[in-house]
Amino acid sequence: MSALSSVASTATKPLPQGAPSPLVKRLGILPMPNLEWTPEIERETAHIYARVQHVIPSVEWPFHAPYIAAINRLKKERNAVILAHNYQTPEIFHGVADIVGDSLQLARKATEVDADIIVQCGVHFMAETSKLLNPEKTILIPDTRAGCSLAASITGADVRLLKQRYPGVPVVTYVNSSADVKAETDVCCTSSNAVQIVESLGVDRVIFLPDEYLGQYVATQTKVKLILWKGHCEVHERFTGEELRAYREADPTIEIIAHPECPPDVLAEADFTGSTAHMIDWVKTGQHKRVLMVTECSMASNVAAEVPEVDFIRPCNLCPHMKRITLPKILDSLVYLRDEVIVDPAIAQKARASVERMIALGR
Repeated sequence: MSALSSVASTATKPLPQGAPSPLVKRLGILPMPNLEWTPEIERETAHIYARVQHVIPSVEWPFHAPYIAAINRLKKERNAVILAHNYQTPEIFHGVADIVGDSLQLARKATEVDADIIVQCGVHFMAETSKLLNPEKTILIPDTRAGCSLAASITGADVRLLKQRYPGVPVVTYVNSSADVKAETDVCCTSSNAVQIVESLGVDRVIFLPDEYLGQYVATQTKVKLILWKGHCEVHERFTGEELRAYREADPTIEIIAHPECPPDVLAEADFTGSTAHMIDWVKTGQHKRVLMVTECSMASNVAAEVPEVDFIRPCNLCPHMKRITLPKILDSLVYLRDEVIVDPAIAQKARASVERMIALGR
């Protein structure tokens, strides 16, 4: 047994709470798997650890590996797939996820999966979007408290008031929004396709919601006038241009890449600005040595696992909502079938249309 085997793991068996859901009544609760670190678990997960060994310390792996092995077994038993956003931690992103990507990639792939259950490892609006696009499938989120400051910044009622103030002006809404906001929207967008979506409408003015900084960035890329909302991501808004200048002064060789949800002074300091998918492509396809990735911290760890030759400098801002999703909670979700995401059918029909228009335009 290797040095990893000298560390033992412990786990507390969670108990189901409240009355059984219809889903539990239909599919049943499964036995909680054994979560001990054993030579068998070490061999079973060795190929996974080989991918993440320089971003997950060896002392941590005996705690992650039993969960990873159990989750991967239970996925097959439940006919489930796991969708994981780029901001999930490496043990989730590389250990148990079947489909990974940014919000647009997950929205598209959610329509293609052949599974009864989708476990959404991301925040709540992402699980809602998966449910909108897969109304016949069971969508689970391991922690219902995994919200989003940006999505919480606006409601469907707010959008209705805006439409009254600007009659006839189409509404483009970032997918980082709740289903009731999407239901009041003409078409959704992501940071990857926002400019394309705005220009596809063929109008000279658009209501763009809810991310103010993303809207300001889009406005620099198009002649369409944008009416903006003052919503912000609590992770990206914490970065400052002054902070990035200090990094560059300390090491002039670094290349800075930033997500467009960051403030304008941050983007002004960046060598490249793009969505999570565009940033990943930029790193993988270029000859880069030292990169400062200005976005949620776990994304740099996930990319670093795939491009170990790149040295990442990480101004580490973590999303507290994304970090509510953990391996133990994913395991609970598969064992106890919680928590199921349900969208009011009256809202779902209209919200689904705005997301499907986005996907159709992307194709």
